[in-house]
Amino acid sequence: MQTTYTRFLVIAFILVITPVLSMGQGSGIIAHKSTIEQAGTGFAFTEGPAVSPDGRVFFTDQPNDRIHVWDEQEGISLWLEGTGRSNGMDFNQDGGLVACADLHNRLVVFNDQKEMRILCENYNGKHLNGPNDVWVAPSGDSYFTDPYYHRNYWEEGHHEAQDARGVYHLSTDGKVSQVSNQYVQPNGIIGTLDGKTLYVADINDRKIWKYDIQADGSLSNRTFFAPEGSDGMTIDEQGNVYLTMGKVWVYSPEGVLIETIDVPESPSNICFGGKNRDILFITARTSVYTLKMNVKGVK
Repeated sequence: MQTTYTRFLVIAFILVITPVLSMGQGSGIIAHKSTIEQAGTGFAFTEGPAVSPDGRVFFTDQPNDRIHVWDEQEGISLWLEGTGRSNGMDFNQDGGLVACADLHNRLVVFNDQKEMRILCENYNGKHLNGPNDVWVAPSGDSYFTDPYYHRNYWEEGHHEAQDARGVYHLSTDGKVSQVSNQYVQPNGIIGTLDGKTLYVADINDRKIWKYDIQADGSLSNRTFFAPEGSDGMTIDEQGNVYLTMGKVWVYSPEGVLIETIDVPESPSNICFGGKNRDILFITARTSVYTLKMNVKGVK
């Protein structure tokens, strides 16, 4: 009787803990013996990593209104000071750096001469709430989230202008449309290499939503993807989606958690950089970190 009861406890224990122990083990996406390395520190709050065509990663230090650039050989250097309070960023097909610049609630683009041009700042005759993160689709169209985080650098009386905190589509001809508005607080955003699927994080509702991208840029087939919020997102060549919420969470295209990555500081955003696009670049509060991977980014 005692032996039978003991065996029952052992079996029950194994059944309970095995999923926890096996979760994230053996995914194979992280390079053998690779560990998180601090690439730079001393920032106020890092965000918005975007990989350039040559593999360098541009990222923001929003409280200090700066954009820095990381090179895997040369390290980190200041690229621009005075960025319109740029936050999330992505490169377009022309090599322009598209940025969510919320000083004046704008989506902007910087050319290689560091000149800024406004892409979008209003919708339905009202200023945007404050663009937060952006993904440039293969078509050249942009998708960006527009939550509301009140900034102390806004003028007195500045308010939330839009009726909803949503996701917007900006076509290459300059037409802007709200394509989804069913969120508590939309934040991270990323799409697939083929331009057919979009992922959007509702950070305050702790959910990731998946959409089909239509030919006209609109979204359809809203589907629950993962039970996590996320400040930033990226995707690899296998279609795995990387989320940043306390740590890095990696989900397969089917929505299965395959890896978790602990970071010394809570991560804010993420992308793949380096010449071979096989270095995971993580912005995390006062620092930025890198991790060598067995998979590559899609841009």
